[in-house]
Amino acid sequence: MKPCAARRRRASGSRAGRGAAGSRARRGASGSRAGRGAAGSRAGRGAAGSRAGRDRGAATILVLAFGLFLTVAGVAAAGVGTARVGRHEARTAADLGALAGAAKAIYGPEVACARAGQLVAANHGRLASCVVEGLDVVVRAEVAVPGLGRRAVATARAGPVYAMAPVVEQRSITS
Repeated sequence: MKPCAARRRRASGSRAGRGAAGSRARRGASGSRAGRGAAGSRAGRGAAGSRAGRDRGAATILVLAFGLFLTVAGVAAAGVGTARVGRHEARTAADLGALAGAAKAIYGPEVACARAGQLVAANHGRLASCVVEGLDVVVRAEVAVPGLGRRAVATARAGPVYAMAPVVEQRSITS
């Protein structure tokens, strides 16, 4: 059977063995298609149906905007976290360098600062300055912050603890 003949048969409503009555029974008594009104698929849509056409895809845009917001917030939080880790590493390098320098301060500023520089370097830092004041050592360390292209800086002081003279309380005993 040729395709043109099949189309003509469907258009006239007669299928093989059913005839026009079969197609009316399938459509229903009114002759309309499966519960749709005379106006077709647009019947019953009203004002709400026309609004839905304008809002098509709005939820997709909102979801994409929300996802972009979450991505930007995550990148910002990661940057803040990286900066904080860099600051902590700089503090650790400066503290350990100052303690190591203070332990060698009795041998002179050159030995104390060399030892402080070794410990700062072991903590992935750079010794920016080292000052020996008596037995106190002040160390300034810089640590590179990965991903931000900046350096975290910290300063630490270490030295012996000076004991204060004990305070003697005077009590008067009256009898």
